[in-house]
Amino acid sequence: WVVSRTMNKGAQMRAPINQKLIETGERERLKELLRAKLIECGWKDQLKARCKEVIKEKGLEHVTVDDVVAEITPKGRALVPDSVKKELLQRIKTFLAQHASL
Repeated sequence: WVVSRTMNKGAQMRAPINQKLIETGERERLKELLRAKLIECGWKDQLKARCKEVIKEKGLEHVTVDDVVAEITPKGRALVPDSVKKELLQRIKTFLAQHASL
């Protein structure tokens, strides 16, 4: 019950924040920043190479998009550099400080 309630409260808090991010255009700016940083650090190329490996291992005729996604998602998340995560978190914190009425 406590976990469920805490998760519901977290979801309730995220909804207005996400709405404000969308309304102000900050969400799109953060997405563009993330894309640029992931390309810059080679993350995109690493994941592209891993996709090719998965397809080669399973065989083009026997692999589905879902197979590839399931295989690379955990690795993709793990490969995001801490510096990129920290930068995005700082940008979100700054946004929240500027919009403290949320």
